[in-house]
Amino acid sequence: MFEYLFSKGKIGTMETKNRIVFTPMGNALANTDGTVSQKDIYFYGARAKGGVGVVFTECAIVDGERGKGNGKQICVYDDKFIPGLKALADEIHKYDSKIVVQIYHPGRQGISLINGNLPMLAPSEVECNVVHQPTEAMTIKQIEDMVDKFVNAAVRLKKAGIDGVEVHAAHGYLVNQFLSPYTNKRTDKYGGSLENRMRFLEEIIIGIREKCGKDYPLIVRLSVDEFLGYVGLSEEGLHVEESVKIAKRLEELGVDALDISCGIYETMNVSWEPSSFEQGWKIYLPETIKKAVNIPVIGVAVIRDPEYADKMIREGKIDFAGSARQHFADPDWSNKAKEGRVNEIRKCISCLHCMETLMKADSSGMSCQCSINIQGGNEYEYSNFKEDGEGKVVAIIGAGPSGLEAARVLAIRKYKPVIFEKSDKLGGQLQLANKPPKKEKINWLIDYLKSQVEKEGVEIRYNTVPTIEDLKELNPYAVFIAQGSNPIIPKSIPGIEGENVSTAEDILSGKVKLNNKKIAVVGSGMTGLETAHYLAANSNDVSVFEMADEIGPGLYFQNLIDVMNHIKPLGVKLYPKHKLVKIEGKNVVFENTETGTSEYYEFDYVVLSLGRVPSKESIDEIKSAFDRVFVLGDAREVGRIRNAMETGFLTAYNL
Repeated sequence: MFEYLFSKGKIGTMETKNRIVFTPMGNALANTDGTVSQKDIYFYGARAKGGVGVVFTECAIVDGERGKGNGKQICVYDDKFIPGLKALADEIHKYDSKIVVQIYHPGRQGISLINGNLPMLAPSEVECNVVHQPTEAMTIKQIEDMVDKFVNAAVRLKKAGIDGVEVHAAHGYLVNQFLSPYTNKRTDKYGGSLENRMRFLEEIIIGIREKCGKDYPLIVRLSVDEFLGYVGLSEEGLHVEESVKIAKRLEELGVDALDISCGIYETMNVSWEPSSFEQGWKIYLPETIKKAVNIPVIGVAVIRDPEYADKMIREGKIDFAGSARQHFADPDWSNKAKEGRVNEIRKCISCLHCMETLMKADSSGMSCQCSINIQGGNEYEYSNFKEDGEGKVVAIIGAGPSGLEAARVLAIRKYKPVIFEKSDKLGGQLQLANKPPKKEKINWLIDYLKSQVEKEGVEIRYNTVPTIEDLKELNPYAVFIAQGSNPIIPKSIPGIEGENVSTAEDILSGKVKLNNKKIAVVGSGMTGLETAHYLAANSNDVSVFEMADEIGPGLYFQNLIDVMNHIKPLGVKLYPKHKLVKIEGKNVVFENTETGTSEYYEFDYVVLSLGRVPSKESIDEIKSAFDRVFVLGDAREVGRIRNAMETGFLTAYNL
């Protein structure tokens, strides 16, 4: 099965057992002194154990003074880091996998606060429009010193037994900044022509070859298109045609493989895509580079399915199939594919919780998290499933993500979970979240959870809300309440219960169907915006009203940008600073919170998306009837998918 994906590969002198690559992603798991942590070893080791052919680490720091990305990042700027790197290599090699360490400098995309409060070094004083940090144009001496830092880092990696090195020249970091006319405004030998803009990278490549030898595997990651037009920037950046020339020159310099990506911080959504981007949308980028060179090309393109990865290799579009987030979501993706257990793969749903938590890592003190793989980044803590359930029954009320994840873990631990589900299908709130346009990936999570309870033979009683007597008949060891939440309907607002007032749940469930109507959506959280998208896509005239000062309060910016890019072309109108006051039939009154004045609008329907509250029905009664009762997911505290999955996992893991 998947003979191309599982054929042996070669990158320079490095032979690989298959064509699967866990591409670099930050995780904030390193020790605070930059050494490789036990959490790192367990994290990367899990991907190797799961069958990945080549494991790439996160981007590692070559400059300890002014080149840090976050406070818990692998460092390679001193010999003291070699022992930890060797331990990491030894772990990966246990599983006949290879390990490559990516080396980088953030340049203008770094944060001054964690770099001695100094301006960030860059080819030119061009501030990043995302992080907005002070930036300093590097002197010739600083450039030469930086070249040495990259080269010396590679030497340390070789000494540590790391199988290869990747120079990070993508995603808007320092090397990319030198390559791009968007960020490189220099007029000396390091700026202007492509030859000059490539000089910094060339000197790094030549230096690594001189110090590490021609046989040490050397890979370069490139953003071959910066997609500046995607965010309305008219300035000239890197584009595919010029990147083909860069790729050819790198091949001439003796680079062993190219790892092809795209985008910079300003165009982050094409680098780390939200859920609306389809699998394979940018496969043409590595395909174009592959046609121009004779060295292996690693391609990334929201690759989730082994069938697709195998097809891309078979058709000659890529040589190696790369993904970071997919292997974060399921470290066993490779083995499951090889063994024909494709339906058991936990596909990444591109929700970007990993990116959101990574960007908050320094302020939160937490590491990068995955919404759907609670063990991700916590392999060190959660790798010991005690199989001590002895067939004891655990009743679970609710078959949403929290209840299903709990059932999965309980079954692994040899308990006997019995699920009661009030509807005729699995998924809970996921069966609403999958309805807006571009949200089909939610079905992947539903399918995965369904496959797990079916695999474990979990009993599910559909269309059933259990009574106390029903539960007592099971004589359960424990009862898990995962019955979800209910929409908030503030009855203090006059007219809120009118016939033309519905909730987002009513719309997404299909209970209320609206077409060619003029609709006000009240509330601009993600559910409100996605419901607006759903309604607008069904030929309705939609306006979104939000009491807060801005649309999408509290939403992660990448997801907000993505949904806004979809609703604006559909003509959805946005009204922040507007508080719903009264509904009188088709007449709807809002208070403008900025001016304090009342504003009157006419709508056919009003759709409420004002948040949710935990469903507390029968909880006290159940707690009084049984000794071990645990409340999970939204029934405990309304949250996102991570909250549901995490409470389900941890409660079952610790029972």
